[in-house]
Amino acid sequence: MTTGSPYDWEEWGRSVPELRCTSSMEMPYEDPSAAAVRLTDAGLDDESAVYEQEGSWYFAAGSAVTLTASAVSVTARADGRTWTAEAGKRPLEVFAAALDALGDAGHQDRRFYGWSAFELAHILHGDPAAAGTRPLLHALVPCVEVSLTPGRAEIRAVDEAWARKVGELLAESPASATRPASVGVAPDRAEQLITDGTAAYGEAVARTVADIRAGLLEKAVVSRAVALPAGPVADFAATYLAGRRANTPARSFLIDLGGRKATGFSPETVLEVRQDGRVSTQPLAGTRALGPDPEENDRRRDELLTDPKEIHEHAVSVRLACDEMEAVCSPGSVVVEEFMVVRPRGSVQHLASRVTGRLRSGTGPWAAFASLFPAITATGSRKRAALSALVRYEEGPRGLYGGAVFRGGTDGSLDAALVLRTLLGEGDRAWLRAGAGVTGQSVPAREIEETCEKLRSVAPHLRYAEG
Repeated sequence: MTTGSPYDWEEWGRSVPELRCTSSMEMPYEDPSAAAVRLTDAGLDDESAVYEQEGSWYFAAGSAVTLTASAVSVTARADGRTWTAEAGKRPLEVFAAALDALGDAGHQDRRFYGWSAFELAHILHGDPAAAGTRPLLHALVPCVEVSLTPGRAEIRAVDEAWARKVGELLAESPASATRPASVGVAPDRAEQLITDGTAAYGEAVARTVADIRAGLLEKAVVSRAVALPAGPVADFAATYLAGRRANTPARSFLIDLGGRKATGFSPETVLEVRQDGRVSTQPLAGTRALGPDPEENDRRRDELLTDPKEIHEHAVSVRLACDEMEAVCSPGSVVVEEFMVVRPRGSVQHLASRVTGRLRSGTGPWAAFASLFPAITATGSRKRAALSALVRYEEGPRGLYGGAVFRGGTDGSLDAALVLRTLLGEGDRAWLRAGAGVTGQSVPAREIEETCEKLRSVAPHLRYAEG
């Protein structure tokens, strides 16, 4: 094991194998999500990720090269070796420096996939003791990466063995590529899960409203966890397929990385950074149900656009998003490109805006991430005060919920999806979680119903392994 100088990351970067084998192929899968799940089901390695981004699905696998950060240290692995450096109360900066070393070592256009736990927020916003000791960031630099579009795959791998295995899997007919049997959740059981624990949640909302009216904060996004039963084993891949077909996400993902599992249908991005330095964020705040009745949906949409509580909540989120963007962008470049449009997101519809800007010279994507994370719409405002309220009124740490799943590259790009509408898992446990934006105008019964509306984006589509 090697410890602690900046040069260690360069050595780590040089130890990462290149993706030397590239190929493209036609495949019989017209649904890229089904192709991605086929690769996931194959169990190619201990870690894998599927990430949907703007019409393409990306699959990545391998466990030889990883990077993990806690509040105390950052650990990199490659070529059977381990490098460790002290985090020094700035784990995100050390984590980013290690990823930068990939580019410095000559890895051009190399991609990485990973997650950031919500508790990183406590490091970034002034209460490190609340961050705990568990990993806060994890990234995989894959041995194989596949870009999937309808009927076509682009494969990049470290060697011919990886490329051949993936090619063989994708060449199989979808009809012959059977996956393990799974069973769905009964509708009444889904509703029972959704309404579990609402009384305690209502009390937490009421206490938060009292704090807001006392002037302690403006808004807090208070959430509640819903544990899945201990008996059946959740089938994350089958849940992903069923849930993706019923949702309209900004991003979707299916990950098994760093000991944590998640399959989600993210309604918004925390940030999107392009290679040319353009950065954007997509705050969503303000919610109404979205169901099968078009007339009722239109009525709820009109209600959403005229509800003072929802409009205030959304405007506060957009204002703070602009402030956070201006902290890392060139003067005058930050603009609100969309304001308060209504976006369908599975079982709900949201008020949505988009704030864009251009990164200042010398400012990288992780500095932007640090400024924008965690998303205002999963935290509240001001963030430090909101985080204190969440520590008081939520049970236990959030983990991935309200954090991010990301895909980035050595070209300076970074795309981070907000972890909402997600089935979460660790060890033998699996659970759902949902929250609602609490303001001084909030009524506990309405915020309870909002969490139920959001949980319906996932709960009815749960699948369990058969047997």
